[in-house]
Amino acid sequence: MFSPDMNDPILTELFRLRDEKYQAFQARLIPNIPSESIIGVRTPELRRIAKRIYSEGADEFLSQLPHKYFEENQLHAFILSNIKDFDNCISETERFLPFIDNWATCDQAVFPVFSKNKDKLLPYIEKWIASRHTYTVRFAVKQLMQYYLDDAFDMKYPEMISQVKSDEYYVNMVCAWYFATALAKQYDAVIPYLESKALSPAVQKMAVKKAVESYRISDKTKAYLKTL
Repeated sequence: MFSPDMNDPILTELFRLRDEKYQAFQARLIPNIPSESIIGVRTPELRRIAKRIYSEGADEFLSQLPHKYFEENQLHAFILSNIKDFDNCISETERFLPFIDNWATCDQAVFPVFSKNKDKLLPYIEKWIASRHTYTVRFAVKQLMQYYLDDAFDMKYPEMISQVKSDEYYVNMVCAWYFATALAKQYDAVIPYLESKALSPAVQKMAVKKAVESYRISDKTKAYLKTL
């Protein structure tokens, strides 16, 4: 375990809140980062600390990239979620994305201001999805899944994701997750992608598996999806 800088009050607080059993649990869930970079602080505590940092002024903390610990990256994401100005949030997001190194931070980086600025967000998604950085691509697909599968849906979005070709598990999994969710929300629009095998074999297999596990898809549809 790395030694905390006792002159850093935030790290001191994080280590004070450390739960060793939870640390071991987190390390198993996120195997691609060193276990010693995980302190073991539960999410509600991190959200509480992030909210306080944001209210007191977060510029100094946000400038400290890259962070050493997983929990610092979590704090960073949770702080950004409090930003209400789109331009400020997108600027900080672009600065942070290259330093995200795991699926948990990527998936918990949810910024409400984006939902109110879908038109302004889209050009950034188009840029991120072409990135060579695993978690930037994953973040881009997550935005399309979160904000563009209902009223804002357009056929160009599944087409965009179908063009993502990667050997990275965490990229393929989020693409599969997108199509499984789209099957529940926009079935007629996206089923041709699976029927024509337009997706990579890995994404196709995972998408069908996730869709079959979904409570939002009928048993009859699940039976058909299994044939694909």
